[in-house]
Amino acid sequence: MHDTSTPHVTDTAETRNEVLDFVAIGIGPFNLSLACLSEPLEDVNGVFLERKAEFDWHPGMLLEDASMQTPFMADMVSLADPTSHFSFLNYLKLHDKLYNFYIREDFFLLRREYNQYCQWAARELTSLRFDHEVQDIQHVGDIYVVRGTRPSSGEAFTYRARKLVLGTGTQPYLPGAADAVRDEVPVAGSRVCHNAHYLARKDELTSQPAITIIGSGQSAAEIYLDLLREIDQHAYQLNWITRSPRFFPLEYGKLTLEMTSPDYIDYFHALPREQRNTLLATQKGLYKGINLELINEIYDTLYAKQLQGVVPTTLMTNTELTSLTRESADGDFSLGLYQREQQQAWRHETSAVVLATGYHYVAPPFLKSIESRIRRDAEGRYAVGRFYAVDAQSTADAEGNEGDQSPFAGEIFVQNAELHTHSLAAPDLGMACYRNSCILRAITGREVYPIERRIAFQSFGAPGVEKGNGNGFTPLPAAHLAYGETDLHASAASEKTASSSTAPTESSRAAQHRETTA
Repeated sequence: MHDTSTPHVTDTAETRNEVLDFVAIGIGPFNLSLACLSEPLEDVNGVFLERKAEFDWHPGMLLEDASMQTPFMADMVSLADPTSHFSFLNYLKLHDKLYNFYIREDFFLLRREYNQYCQWAARELTSLRFDHEVQDIQHVGDIYVVRGTRPSSGEAFTYRARKLVLGTGTQPYLPGAADAVRDEVPVAGSRVCHNAHYLARKDELTSQPAITIIGSGQSAAEIYLDLLREIDQHAYQLNWITRSPRFFPLEYGKLTLEMTSPDYIDYFHALPREQRNTLLATQKGLYKGINLELINEIYDTLYAKQLQGVVPTTLMTNTELTSLTRESADGDFSLGLYQREQQQAWRHETSAVVLATGYHYVAPPFLKSIESRIRRDAEGRYAVGRFYAVDAQSTADAEGNEGDQSPFAGEIFVQNAELHTHSLAAPDLGMACYRNSCILRAITGREVYPIERRIAFQSFGAPGVEKGNGNGFTPLPAAHLAYGETDLHASAASEKTASSSTAPTESSRAAQHRETTA
């Protein structure tokens, strides 16, 4: 068993005056991974602060048979250190479940199982401080002073550290169309809720004559199937409304998965901000889609139920929520809806609503006092350096350009707040070990865990000079065209020159255009 008798940071007044290597704020899977990877490092002193009383990952969505969307190797440590005490396989072995998992032959953990694994890891760690709510951070000299209180007792605490790691996670997102009921959503017993509170509200929801789900992703699909299975038992009308043009499956091809790699991060991070924004708008199906197996199970369940008669359910795509109101505290909800392709508006009445509308990052208020030390881009977002730093001292400009951060530099780091600079690798659990290995390299000044530079078979950008020799590719001078444009003038000149000998056919023009825009 792992020895937890000698913690890195004991909770005494004397130790709180010690200057730590880092303070990490928030204990979700990403910072929990950092805690697991830093735990065996005897020369690293860090502490992790979390306002909640214990680790509990998305408790409102821990449905009995809901599974993860990443394989079990995307655990706290394995992709950095497969021999670690904190690996999922070691957790199974210690709990006499390894052979059960082997016989099950499924790489994807049940979500409850993943939560139990994380809770075990949290109990094994010595650097975690739950029931610690950070309220203010000051920069004094070259030290960050972190202050807060313990919600359970009101006791004040102070920690001092050279670096910060921000892992406060994302918050439930509610669209502007739901503003009229925003205050009701988190209230226990309310008939409108975000999917984050689904299980806590399920009994109240299923007692209503009609339930409407708003959303298009995995959570909406899981809730729809869960309620569909019980539709005969409770006899409610069940509706699922999404503004997406169809129920998009999560794209899970192996070459697509290479986009969660250091290679693609290098490529995406080096693009201009406008190009990154444009690309992100096209990539939602790569990280926000629905498991294909779940889509098929929904269809099969509908098919089986319709053998007994008409199923009281409606599924609607291309339909946007424009308003959500109700006349009285105990009345039904009125939803304003708009069919985007038909450009037709109408109203829908329902007695309960589940808003499966996702999550978004909200900058914590305790950063206010050190805001001048944080670099932001023109849109007010973190200008995240290539290796996850956001402090102005470690990044060169507000665009977060490639090469702006040394691998060994950084004072303030972020976890899963860099979607706009690092693309779909940011929220991916499988990239946690890579990001934390980079952060630990900056904290320690050495590469504690081997960090992969290139893992993809494919190349994401045009070949550089170093790739122009020996493989048939010769880089040309940059055309400096706006994103999405092709060099039409050069193409026209080329065709004009070629026409003196052989006029190109329409098919050859099309082929030339495809090569230019590929």
